[in-house]
Formats: sequence, structure tokens, C-alpha cells
Amino acid sequence: MSSSSNSKYLSKLRDKRILVIGGTSGIGFCVAEAALEHDANVIVSSSTQTKIDKTMSRLQGSYPDKTTSISGHVCDLAEFSTLESNIEALLKAATENNTKKIDHIVFTAGNSIPCPKVSELTVETVQAWGNVRFFGPFVLAKYAPVYMTPGPRSSITLTSGTISHKPFKDRAVMAAWGSGVEGVMRGLAVDLAPIRVNIVSPGAVATEILEGVPEALMEMFRKETLTGELGAPEDVAEAYLHCMKDGFMTGSVLVNDGGRVLA
Repeated sequence: MSSSSNSKYLSKLRDKRILVIGGTSGIGFCVAEAALEHDANVIVSSSTQTKIDKTMSRLQGSYPDKTTSISGHVCDLAEFSTLESNIEALLKAATENNTKKIDHIVFTAGNSIPCPKVSELTVETVQAWGNVRFFGPFVLAKYAPVYMTPGPRSSITLTSGTISHKPFKDRAVMAAWGSGVEGVMRGLAVDLAPIRVNIVSPGAVATEILEGVPEALMEMFRKETLTGELGAPEDVAEAYLHCMKDGFMTGSVLVNDGGRVLA
């Protein structure tokens, strides 16, 4: 039997346009890789042109036969005053002025800033934690439907974290925004229907953000799971693929944490 007649599952993302916001590192980069391997057209977005250029080079080097299926655009989500204009500009660029609709959007973006203790927080530091992770998805949802293929075969997949369900000490701010974005996802699943909206909730994943973390802390992360391991971004990326490929799933949280919430 030929592969073309035996690929109704592998072909679900073939020729689809997938925008990965936060696609230049970590889980987002692996989602971009996986989407290319499923023969999709991938647009990666990040905060700087340097990150975009490096990622384009990496992807083109790994998938030389798919260079025409890879593109990238800058979108800085950290500045509250330009959040709306930057997201709208990204969507226009990713769709070539709305001439090529997006089928799926994956949002894995986050900014690496210190998480304050409750005794040390200010309104400004709390808001800073939400600029990218919380307000970003809200503003994205405001503009995205116009630039997306209508119907339940299209989707938006957001990112939270199991710290929302089982917080670490002194991470209340992080837990609050993570919980909030899960509420955003449920509301958007209703408001944007029939476009589907879901969220992936990872545990500790071995990405660049953990580089430099003391080994004692890494060992604590491992011991807090049932698998005894940190997550691999290549494995967690599979959850995002599922959210895109399952046309009957919306309003759902996919937990990918090695059993941390049960440990």
C-alpha cells in the first residue's frame, strides 16, 4: 500500500499555515520542527530579529528540503503600550496582508523576569508577569479570527503550567497568571467558536530557560514527578500537535507534567 493512501493521520497538518508565537526556543521551537515534519508551512515569531534569524538558520539546516515552508517575523509582546499594534502587525505579516489565512496558532511565548515573593511584590511587578502570558493571548484573540481560516479545523493553543495547580513556595504570582490564562482559554473557546481554543499545561521541561539552574533544584524537579525525569520539549510538543489535529477538542487543558500533580 502506498504511503499516500495510508496517511490520513499524518497528513492532517499538510500544507496548513501554522504561526508559532515564541517559536525560536524551547517548546515552541520543537513545535515548529514537528509541524515542518508534518509538511506544514511554519511561521515563527519572537521578540528580536536576531532570534528569528538564528531560528530560521537552524530550521533550514535541519530541513533543507522545506526552506520555502519556513518564515519568521518579529513581535515584541513585553511592552504593554505597543502590544495591540505589534500583534496586529504580526498577523498581517504572517498572512501576507490577509491573503494567506492562518490555520493554527500556537502561543508559547513568555518573558524571563524574576518572580517576586508576596511580601515584595508591587502592582507593577505583578502586571509585568502578565503582559506576555495573559494579556498577549487576549489581544491575540481580538485580532486573530479575521486572519484565520474559519471553522473547527482551525485552532489556537495557549500555554500555562502545572504550577497553577500545584504552586511552589514564593511563586504565587506565577501561579495566578497561569490559572488566569486557563480561564482565558475557556472563555475564548466559547467566544471564538467554531475556531477551537485549548491550552497545554507543562511541568518542568528541559529547555533553555532552565540553563544555569542549580543541579540541586533540577533534582528536586525530577523527584517531584512520577517519571523521575524532566520533560523533554520534543515530547511536550506532541501535546500541541494533538490540539491542532483533533478537530473535536476545544476548551480543554492538556497536562504534560510527568505526573507532578499526583506525586
